[in-house]
Amino acid sequence: MNTYKRLPLTFACGEGAWLWDLQGNKYLDALSGIAVTNIGHAHPRLTAAITRQAKLLLHCSNIYRVAAQEELAEKLTELSGMKRVFFCNSGAEANEAAIKLARLHAHKRGLHDPIIVVMESAFHGRTLATLAATGNTKAQAGFGPMPSGFLRIAYGDIDTLRALRRKRNIAAVMLEPVQGEGGVRVPPTGYLQQVRDICTRKNWLMILDEIQCGMGRSGRWFAHQHEGITPDVMTLAKGLGGGFPIGACLAQGEAAELFAPGSHGSTFGGNPIACRAAQAVVETIINDDLCARAAALGERLMSSLREGLSGTQGVVEVRGKGLMIGIELDRPCTELVAMAMEKHLLINVTAERVIRLLPPLILKDSEADQIASTVIELVRQFLATPTESAS
Repeated sequence: MNTYKRLPLTFACGEGAWLWDLQGNKYLDALSGIAVTNIGHAHPRLTAAITRQAKLLLHCSNIYRVAAQEELAEKLTELSGMKRVFFCNSGAEANEAAIKLARLHAHKRGLHDPIIVVMESAFHGRTLATLAATGNTKAQAGFGPMPSGFLRIAYGDIDTLRALRRKRNIAAVMLEPVQGEGGVRVPPTGYLQQVRDICTRKNWLMILDEIQCGMGRSGRWFAHQHEGITPDVMTLAKGLGGGFPIGACLAQGEAAELFAPGSHGSTFGGNPIACRAAQAVVETIINDDLCARAAALGERLMSSLREGLSGTQGVVEVRGKGLMIGIELDRPCTELVAMAMEKHLLINVTAERVIRLLPPLILKDSEADQIASTVIELVRQFLATPTESAS
């Protein structure tokens, strides 16, 4: 169906941070399938894990125990400090599970018409519930009526959240530690800790959507770890499987005990091959110290971009965490995607005005420098070209 405005480019294969099209042309990937191929393309450890498991067992059913699922759950809970995991197939499904946990939490407290506080410019998925939680009216257009039960406030505004504490029907606060689709927005230092404190005092669940910023991308395993907190519920997908579809909803404390047999499920969620793929990704991030690598490379890239674009009229800000970087311009700039493609560089523009860079965590220093120099050149060229209104 006509759901994507596809670019005129088809890839045949990839290796590391590079992709080759059908004609053999080589492209540097600074997008990673939108933060999915965190350990690069065709990583030998991931390829071997999928191949090995495919020869043994692709699928059974969650009515039986699945060894690979249990092993992955043990590792993820160890890394996150969470207690239990529900496995599914995508980020939207993980967020659906989180929303259901919030409503079960409210039901247990005897709350009628429970409210989940969500953020402006948020993106949580395209199912009806996650779309209602998403702060994008364009994405919601034509799909109304939206499910109720969500209250939207400004991202990073702790005073507005604090003012809601007298409302009796709030069940949870749901947000991204770094907003991805919303323009790579990083909240003020201490904001997540303040949200955590309010949620703890009010017995609201703190739900963190780490689908894009998790799995090492921010320079820590999970972006909220920069502030030394632990949420009640956390969702993962994208980089978790390195390209193989898998999502996860993790919980601790009371939230970890809300689901019971029959209250939620997934036919394909946590199947053996998906879990073996995710295990290979986790092992690679650990063995190659890719969280630290993402932090160092992020600093290198942002420093180069800030220096190279300093004083350039039309550049609003260069911001990010680790290898999740946004360059905000003062005008819409979606044409930069095609301009970069001509230079054999793959980038993305989100929120109309923000160049989004999400390169793989295995990026080499020279590749990071190539991304920076090409982006700087393109931004300068784009901003130097008179707009139609100016001409």
